[in-house]
Amino acid sequence: MRSLALTAVALLLLSGCGERGRAPGAENATGAAANATAAPEGGPVKSDATSHSPAASPSEGRSREGYVGRWRGVEGLNLVVSPRGSDDKAVSLAMQWSLDDKGTYDGEVTADGIAFRRAGARELLRPTDGAATGLKYLDGKRDCLTVRSGEGYCRD
Repeated sequence: MRSLALTAVALLLLSGCGERGRAPGAENATGAAANATAAPEGGPVKSDATSHSPAASPSEGRSREGYVGRWRGVEGLNLVVSPRGSDDKAVSLAMQWSLDDKGTYDGEVTADGIAFRRAGARELLRPTDGAATGLKYLDGKRDCLTVRSGEGYCRD
């Protein structure tokens, strides 16, 4: 009888050692991917002019040369912006935006960023800072491009 009581007490004590705050289905989420994705709990990060760094403000109207080069995301995701043709607004975007998705798209530099079409939808790469990307790993970076919260690329 005494061993049964000790076993019950031990089980009670051990049950308090579990991770109560974990989200359902998060058992296998580890490493940088688990830390790199979430926006703050209040909803999506707003990307208005107040969240942009002065160096990345869209009101400055970057030229094509201001976008050309390699931009890095999280977990090996990246974006390479290259000039396309003689039009000073035409660019080519070689991007990997998820672990499984990559492609090359024609883009056009606008006053708001780089407009392009991906999977039939009009997208816009907007100049932001790392906080506006919604990605913990990029927080603190100053020169970034964001498609939406959770998809962004920065330069070091």
